[in-house]
Amino acid sequence: MTSPVGFTLLQLRYFLVAAERGSMTEASGALHIAQSAVSAAIHNLERDLRVQLFIRRRGRGLTLTPAGERLQQHARELLTRAREIEREARGDGETISGPVAVGCFVTLAPYYLPPLFSECTDRYPGIEIDVVEGETDQLVQALRAGRIDFALTYDLGLTAEMDLRSETIARAPAYVIVAADHPLARQGSVELAELSAEPLVLLDLPHSRDYFRSLIAATGTAPDVRYRTRSYETVRSLVARGLGYSVLNQRPATGQTYGGGEIAELELRDGSPPLEVQIASAKGMTQTARARAVMELLREIGPRPARA
Repeated sequence: MTSPVGFTLLQLRYFLVAAERGSMTEASGALHIAQSAVSAAIHNLERDLRVQLFIRRRGRGLTLTPAGERLQQHARELLTRAREIEREARGDGETISGPVAVGCFVTLAPYYLPPLFSECTDRYPGIEIDVVEGETDQLVQALRAGRIDFALTYDLGLTAEMDLRSETIARAPAYVIVAADHPLARQGSVELAELSAEPLVLLDLPHSRDYFRSLIAATGTAPDVRYRTRSYETVRSLVARGLGYSVLNQRPATGQTYGGGEIAELELRDGSPPLEVQIASAKGMTQTARARAVMELLREIGPRPARA
């Protein structure tokens, strides 16, 4: 026989609403119950768990304690799982539906999101995908705060994050782009050292910039960074204008740029390691059935040629 649990799902629900609203009064309004019922439920929850969940300051509302912050994450997962159990018990668990919050590295979005939305609409029309685009650090923060279920990102900056787990679904080798009329444009491949005298147009995103610099530094040369931009397409447009070369990983389906110019792609002969495209999530977080379904779709999409 299993031991009884010293709290209820209702207490957890009241606790979560109070934590989100930062006030017992606002929580009672959102729940349409008396404030005394919310206060009593949270008081009993603190008593049963033998921890203080909130710091209460008159006129300043509620602030979560460290124990309260930990419980907030666990309570969200537990209530989500409880809803899934309820649906399955009622016999409607076969239909996967509801929201899934997905974080996506900004330069991966044009390549992975369109096929993901298309596949998801066909297979799981009841799933609503909400996307948060950002850089690695922003996605890591969103994972830790529980704002997204999982993130699709490069392995850049993830190795030091001990509270995350990740799996590789694709690999993206680095390659060089030059203007279509560049002397090396028809060569097909190149070593980075051959471009050491030319200016570099740098995709200037956190972690990405360090990765691109490291590729060039491995040749024993220092990059001449003449132009910087956080926009993937601006990099391509500057290169098409003949303002330098660049190193990228994801490949569009065409060499045409937004500005009307054209670039040529050159394979790298330097043996540079590819970037790994990964699905990252918080350790210990139980994914919902719908989140798992979306993750599986990304695993299917990942090995395909990554062209928009």
